[in-house]
Amino acid sequence: MKIETVLFDLDETLIEEEASNDASALAACAIAHRCHQVDVRAMLTALRARCRELWRAGPAVQYCSDIGISSREGLWGAFTGDHPQLEILREWIPGYRVDAWVGALAAAGIDDRALAGELADFFLADRKSRHVVFPESQQVLDALQARVKLGMITNGASDIQRAKIVGSGLASYFDTILVSGEEGFGKPRPEIFRLAIDRLGVDEASAVMIGDSLARDIAGAAGVGIKSVWVNRIGVTGTDRFPIPDAEMRDLSRLPELLEKIL
Repeated sequence: MKIETVLFDLDETLIEEEASNDASALAACAIAHRCHQVDVRAMLTALRARCRELWRAGPAVQYCSDIGISSREGLWGAFTGDHPQLEILREWIPGYRVDAWVGALAAAGIDDRALAGELADFFLADRKSRHVVFPESQQVLDALQARVKLGMITNGASDIQRAKIVGSGLASYFDTILVSGEEGFGKPRPEIFRLAIDRLGVDEASAVMIGDSLARDIAGAAGVGIKSVWVNRIGVTGTDRFPIPDAEMRDLSRLPELLEKIL
């Protein structure tokens, strides 16, 4: 059966996520450098570690794992919505943000909670403004939009993922967009893939999933009989823990050519 539908992941597939987080964090660390001459790279490393430590001990860690909310997204998300776990997050997050920056400063020998609060506020505002699209993403979507149906399946909190989608200017390309935080389940669970297929009015055999995560995108697609393309931008080695994707690429630039062969 020919391919009629292409499903895309968002973070690290169409847009830069980690690089944007790092850019905002380094900009905040530069403020600390001006105040206390800290090593900004070392402070970034300490921030990452402190975020993970606090996040894992947080009150909604299982919900965040299920939905796909990362510790650094906790530094800038609003976590709007009615789910009880979101209410818990909203109450906990302000302290988490300051404590993360307190820990990053402490690793450099700095005890300055007021500065930590300033850095937390700066990061939140700066990260909201950074939505960097990979250079080839729009060209690829332009090439595919007239030929196939396009869907997006992305894990994360609704307000965070919607901000990325709108900020990146990619929303208009897609016939349907599913955000795990809005549906109550995320990749790799089969329900979210089947829901995307149902909304697009196609079947699994005519679809292909494009994503960077073997665990979420590739394994999830394989679980419901959807073909997959692994976007392996950093050149990691696959493992036998996950299904083998139907194709692998370093970026999206050759995707239309690949799909043309399948079509």
